[in-house]
Amino acid sequence: MNMLSRKPRVAIVLFNLGGPDRPESVRPFLVNLFTDPAILRVPFFLRPLLGRVIARARQKPASENYALLGGRSPLLDLTNEQARALEAALPELDARCFVAMRYWHPFSDETVAAVRDWAPDEIVLLPLYPQYSTTTSGSSLTAWREAAATQGLVVPTTALCCWYADPGYAAATAGILRQAWQQARAALDPAVPLRVLFSAHGLPESIVKAGDPYQFQVERTVASVLKSWTPPEGDWRICYQSRATPQRWISPSTEEEIEHAAAAKTALLVVPIAFVSEHSETLVELDVEYRDLAEKLGVPDYFRVPAQNSDPGFIAALAGLVRNGRLHGPGLCSFVGRRTCPRAFGDCPHARAGTPPVVEPALARVA
Repeated sequence: MNMLSRKPRVAIVLFNLGGPDRPESVRPFLVNLFTDPAILRVPFFLRPLLGRVIARARQKPASENYALLGGRSPLLDLTNEQARALEAALPELDARCFVAMRYWHPFSDETVAAVRDWAPDEIVLLPLYPQYSTTTSGSSLTAWREAAATQGLVVPTTALCCWYADPGYAAATAGILRQAWQQARAALDPAVPLRVLFSAHGLPESIVKAGDPYQFQVERTVASVLKSWTPPEGDWRICYQSRATPQRWISPSTEEEIEHAAAAKTALLVVPIAFVSEHSETLVELDVEYRDLAEKLGVPDYFRVPAQNSDPGFIAALAGLVRNGRLHGPGLCSFVGRRTCPRAFGDCPHARAGTPPVVEPALARVA
């Protein structure tokens, strides 16, 4: 084949948290999670011991949660489905999607070896976290860089750090929310109000105060979704779930907002706004634990918007991100190419790279 007419051979690496694949994996998965320096921010000589202590304390409740899911996380299967759908959405490329999980197989070193064997012309790194945090995308991209350096993978690479206000992603999310709202409203007594809770995974407040842009980006995600579709009753809140340590976390918590809904006698429609695949924090924490809390407190009714998974509109948005990233790469880029976080967020990867802050007009309007 003429090299000029050959489709570009592009490896797309999808990053996610990972999850245990059997009951015996729960403990080592938790150890990997809580000994990550991006997660447990204590002196390095304390981290191995303290991380194992935390993992031991959380093993029983985590195992019970995964038992509700058949003893394993569905995250890898769902991410593989997203990978195959994304390949099909990029017919102009010879694209192959690879999956790299942070805390359980396949780890970055396994995926680097698979990408190297496939011998791509270029690589696009696409974390499946819409909002950047040092604890998620940052940790995954660091693990990838280290594994690639160790194994000698030297290929032009574009790393998408965030896509929290990407128009395609916001529109796809709004479409799923609109349908869930209509279904919830149809199931409710017309006299009962319905409040939308945008629930994101929380972070320790100290991490945000140190310059992590995650909370800023979550708020801009919600603003972007609401520009595509606003709940007819105009009642919505942002809250944070999954508190895992005793320190102060960003607020309000999802539990607090459930309490407020009970006091206001309003039903709830919960949107997992920082997750794009179903996993234990949606299928157990939102669907079981928070539903039970809502019923106990007397919330009139409780509904949950599904995660995007392989929704066609969402997959089309990911394909658009890949195309746009390739236009701005190689190197680090956001969904608009440039840095989007204000100067205060020193842990934005662009800030660490020395890129001056640029606030896009569309972002400035929702700030």
